[in-house]
Amino acid sequence: MIRLNDISTKAPKGLDKDAIKDETKDIAKRIADLQYKMMAEKKHSILVIFQGMDSSGKDGATKNVFGECGPAGVNVYSFKKPTEEEFAHDFLWRVHKLAPAEGMIQIFNRSHYEDILIQRVHGWIDEEKVNRRIAAINAFEENLVHDNNTTILKFYMHLSKSRQKEKLQERIDVPRKNWKHNANDWKEREHWDKYMECYEDAINRCNAIPWIIAPVDQRWYRNYFIAQKVLETLEKLNPKFPPLSEE
Repeated sequence: MIRLNDISTKAPKGLDKDAIKDETKDIAKRIADLQYKMMAEKKHSILVIFQGMDSSGKDGATKNVFGECGPAGVNVYSFKKPTEEEFAHDFLWRVHKLAPAEGMIQIFNRSHYEDILIQRVHGWIDEEKVNRRIAAINAFEENLVHDNNTTILKFYMHLSKSRQKEKLQERIDVPRKNWKHNANDWKEREHWDKYMECYEDAINRCNAIPWIIAPVDQRWYRNYFIAQKVLETLEKLNPKFPPLSEE
């Protein structure tokens, strides 16, 4: 069983920050090369899920890990509050249509897990519905894996409460970050302990596809850690350019 309190939110000691940042840039280029081959081959797809508290670095990870990739083979979708049309359907309706096609990398900035996190924290759904949704999420993810050759990478952006406070305050103090400020983020922070409880439960029960706990207090290590996992996945898939058709 995963207990988040037992896992560090920081980089291991002794790492050379500048060397890691340089290596991350090299990894991003290798990811781009393999992504291009995967797009051409059209045999596999990858779904990358970034799930975490406000200011945990979902946008930054997307930019730094996939910034070298060609836009034709990578899609990014940020999940917001459901629209009226989406509320009128089952909670996975808006998610399934965004699943990656063969050859594509799809990135979810937040995801279907919001429906067993924020709604659970605020008591908008009862525990019976939570249990049904957890079963549906596990079935949905297994279906993607087995029916469409989709590899799913689920990253929990493991941020400390103290570091979150620093990052939220930056959005007030640093002019170029003012546009990110949202007073509601501070209100949600008041529910930190309940969020951690719900995250930990989701991580342990929605585990048909295991979670990757990414330490994100330091951006340079966050980018390196996630990039390494993505590269390892692509190397295992070992995509190749298809040969010229005999036709």
